[in-house]
Amino acid sequence: MVTGASPDEVKAVVDRAKSLGFTVQLNEGTDKKVIAVLGSNTGQTQTGVFEVLPSVESVTRIMKPYKLASREFKTKDTTVACGGVKIGGNQIIVIAGPCAVETREQMLQIAGQVKASGASIMRGGAFKPRTSPFSFQGLAKTGLELLAEAREQCGLPFATEVVDPHDVALVAETADILQIGSRNMQNYALLTSAGKGNRPIILKRGFACTITEWLTAADYLLAEGNKNVILCERGIRTFEDSVRFSLDIAAIPVLKKASHLPVIVDPSHAAGHYSLVPAISKAAVAAGADGLLIEVHPNPKEALVDGAQSLTPVAFEKLMKELRPIAESVGRTI
Repeated sequence: MVTGASPDEVKAVVDRAKSLGFTVQLNEGTDKKVIAVLGSNTGQTQTGVFEVLPSVESVTRIMKPYKLASREFKTKDTTVACGGVKIGGNQIIVIAGPCAVETREQMLQIAGQVKASGASIMRGGAFKPRTSPFSFQGLAKTGLELLAEAREQCGLPFATEVVDPHDVALVAETADILQIGSRNMQNYALLTSAGKGNRPIILKRGFACTITEWLTAADYLLAEGNKNVILCERGIRTFEDSVRFSLDIAAIPVLKKASHLPVIVDPSHAAGHYSLVPAISKAAVAAGADGLLIEVHPNPKEALVDGAQSLTPVAFEKLMKELRPIAESVGRTI
C-alpha cells in the first residue's frame, strides 16, 4: 500500500481478497503496510484485481514456495523479543545450558554459571526426542518445573523443546521460547499448533532439508499468526563423518538475503565434540549469525545426553570472552 493508506483502503483490499477465497496476512511497518494474499488458487487471479483498488502502490507475485518468511513480504529484519532480550538486533544473543534437564541441582547451578558468563537466555530439554527409544527421554513436566525454578532464581528466560502437538499448551504455559527440533521441522501438525500461540519459536533446520524447505516450514508458523520465529542452523547430514553434522555456514548469509527472520546457530550439534564448538561458534558470529545455542553442562562426563559436545562452565566462560572481539569486528556486541 502507498504510504499513508487509510484503514478503510486497507480493509477494501483485505475484503476483496477474502471475497475471492484467499486468506490474508498484514505486515504493518512504520511507513508501509504490506498485505499478503495467500491461497492455492492465487495463480488463477490476475494482479490487476488488486492493482485497481485505491492506495495500492504495487502488486508483486512471490514465486518462491515460501511467502511470509520472504524478503518480498517484509524487507526489514524481524526482531524477536523475549524477557527483555531482542533476538535479531545488534546484540548477538547466546542461549546456553544443558541438552537435557536432569536434576534440580544441575539446573540451578548451570543457570547461575551461564548468566555470570554473559548468556542472555537459558536452555534445557524437558522433552527429549531420541533416535533410540531406550535413551533418556527427559523429565517432561517435572523438567519444565525445574526450568521455571531456575528462571526465578537467576532471572534468565528459557527455551525448551516441544515434540508433540498435544504438549504445546503445556510447554507454552511455562517456557519463554519453544524450540522445534530438527526431526520435527516438517511435523506440520506440530508447526500449526505451535504457530497458533504467541510464544517465540526456534525452528531448527531438518538435517536433510534444503533452505527452501526450511523457510517453507517457517511459513506454517507464520501463517498461523505467530510472527516471532527464529531460524536455527544446526548442521546437515553429508558424506563427512569427522563431525556429527556439517554446519552450513553459508546458510547464514543466504538466509539473510532471502528472509527477514533472525538466524542463530547451534554449534554443539554440528560439532558433536566440545573441542570443535569454539571454532564453529566464532565462524558463525563472523558470518552474521544473530545468536548461538550452546550446550553447557556442569559435568559433561556424567551428562545423560550429549556430554561429548557439551562445554564445561569454565570453557564456556573462556569462549564468551573470545567471542566479544569477533562480534565487535563485524559491528555487533555480545
